[in-house]
Amino acid sequence: MNSRPIFTFLHQKLLPRRRFLFLFLFLLLLPAPSRYFTLKVQARRPPLRPLKISLSPPAPYPVNRRRQPPPFLTARSAVVVDLPSATPLFTKNPNTPLPPASTTKIMTALIVLENFSLDEVITVNQPFTVGQTMDLQAGEKLTVESLLYGLLVQSANDAAYALANAFPGGPSAFVAAMNQKARQLHLDHTHFKNPAGLDEPGHQTTARDLAVLSAAALRYPFFLKAVSTAGLTVSDVDFKTFHPLKNINQLLGKVWGVRGIKTGWTAEAGECLVALTEREGHQIVTVVLGSQDRFGETEKLINWVFENFDWQPVPDRF
Repeated sequence: MNSRPIFTFLHQKLLPRRRFLFLFLFLLLLPAPSRYFTLKVQARRPPLRPLKISLSPPAPYPVNRRRQPPPFLTARSAVVVDLPSATPLFTKNPNTPLPPASTTKIMTALIVLENFSLDEVITVNQPFTVGQTMDLQAGEKLTVESLLYGLLVQSANDAAYALANAFPGGPSAFVAAMNQKARQLHLDHTHFKNPAGLDEPGHQTTARDLAVLSAAALRYPFFLKAVSTAGLTVSDVDFKTFHPLKNINQLLGKVWGVRGIKTGWTAEAGECLVALTEREGHQIVTVVLGSQDRFGETEKLINWVFENFDWQPVPDRF
C-alpha cells in the first residue's frame, strides 16, 4: 500500500485541527485581561439644551399701612384672607371647630362639580322637606346645573339631597367623598355628616378651613357664577315646573365688590357667612361663624381691610 496518500490525508485533515488546538491553548494560557487591562468607557453626554421656565410673577403682598384696630365682632370665629397671596389679614379663633350650617354647601357643590356634568339630568325621588328648599317635586327631572343654582342661590336642602342621592352609593358615599376631599385639602378640623349643613353631632369645620375650601371651589367658573347670582328661575327639563330662586346674601348688590359666596344659619350654628369681595383687582375672602349680625360684621371687615391695607409688589431678588 502506498503510504503517501495516507500522509496527504492526515496532513489535510488533522493539521488544521492541531493548529486550532495550539491556538486555543495559547489563548487559554494568556493572563486574565482584568488583571492587566482597564476598560475605559466614556459615556456620550447629550448636548445641553437651555431649560425654559415660565414663572408667573408673585401676587402683590398686602401691607397694613394705617393700622386702625379691626372692628369688634360678636362672631365666635372669623378670618379674612387675601385670596391671590393666601395671606391672612385678620383672625379670631380661626381653628375653633364650629357647626357650619349651610356653608357646608360649598363642599357639596365642589363634590358635584368634580363628579357630574352640568347637563346631566337627575330625577328627584323623595324630596327633602326640612329647612330651606326650592320646592322640588317627586319625579321631577332637572339638570345638575339647575340643582346647583338651587343649592348655591336658594341654599336649598332638597337640592343638596337630590344631588347626593344621585351620587354612586347614595348620600352616605357622597358624605364620604366630602370628608375625603376635606383630607385632600388639609382641612384638619373639618368633618361632615350630611350634605346640607343640618345640625348634627360631629358636623363641624373652622373659619380657616372654610377659607381654604372656598379658594378650591372658586377654581370652577360656574361656582363663582352661581354664588354671585342674585336671583333667577330654573325649571325641570320639560318646562312644566318652575322654581324661582333668590340669593339670601344681602350684601350682593349692596356692598361694593361682593360676589358671593355662601350664607348659613341654624339654631346651633348661629349666623354664618363666607363672602368674596373684589375691589380694584384685589380679592379677599371673609368668614364669620356664630355671629349675631353676619351681614353687618362682614361689611365692617371688608371696609376695614380696604381702608387699611395697601398691596405692594414682591421685589424680584433673582
